[in-house]
Amino acid sequence: MITSTANPKVKRLATLRRKRKARDAEQVFLAEGLRMFREIPGEMLRELYVSETFYERERELVDKKARQAGVAPEVLSDHVFDYVSDTRTPQGVLCVAGRMPGVSREKLLRPTGARREPLLLVLDNLQDPGNLGTIVRTGEGAGVTGIFLSRDCVDLYNPKTIRSTMGSIYRMPCLYVDDVPGLLEEMRREEIQTFAAHLEGKRAYDEEDYTGGCAFLVGNEGNGLRREVAELADTWIRIPMEGEVESLNVAIASTVLMFEAGRQRRRTDKSSIER
Repeated sequence: MITSTANPKVKRLATLRRKRKARDAEQVFLAEGLRMFREIPGEMLRELYVSETFYERERELVDKKARQAGVAPEVLSDHVFDYVSDTRTPQGVLCVAGRMPGVSREKLLRPTGARREPLLLVLDNLQDPGNLGTIVRTGEGAGVTGIFLSRDCVDLYNPKTIRSTMGSIYRMPCLYVDDVPGLLEEMRREEIQTFAAHLEGKRAYDEEDYTGGCAFLVGNEGNGLRREVAELADTWIRIPMEGEVESLNVAIASTVLMFEAGRQRRRTDKSSIER
């Protein structure tokens, strides 16, 4: 059992928690909590740390999951676990996870063996980790096939982002891109329709057809999409507002768009089956 915060393994965990550069260098992220532990695929679990109390209570679960992943659980005294935790009330289990393998621009734009056309998100300069995590989680639920992030977006692997995904980070393909305009041009060549969520949109979001390959472009919390990005979209759409509300939180707005696309695609699938 590790009982000192001066232990090199503990110091490394603290560094991974605080510093994006360290996470990027190792191509890992920290996933904390029982749900994140239960859902992590064995091939993504690199290291496993548990508090003394958690291990006493969940030894069978911990040992089984560790065997399946081929790792040895490391037990930390409760006060040391509190030191490396990113939460106020730690649950006592922390995974060092490898990032999703095989994510590429080509696979997201040209999925193989998929039942549906691509349904993509392009996130431009998002800054709030909670919003990003919620969008990843919601995207999985709505049937999104992949998410692109501009390079200046908040860190996808920020511990707060990871917690907000509630496990969807293990399953939702996400990719940072350096050149968003170039990505949109490539989408056009692939006949993927691009829809910019914009306050100046002339068409309401539920007046468009999302049953073919499509991508929603969503911008920064405060400023929306950058003009140079929005101007490359095929269509600008808006979410009509009642009262004096001008716009929605970016995660809520993204949810509205994604689930409308999901609704249309389910309806199309149902019609095809009935025929």
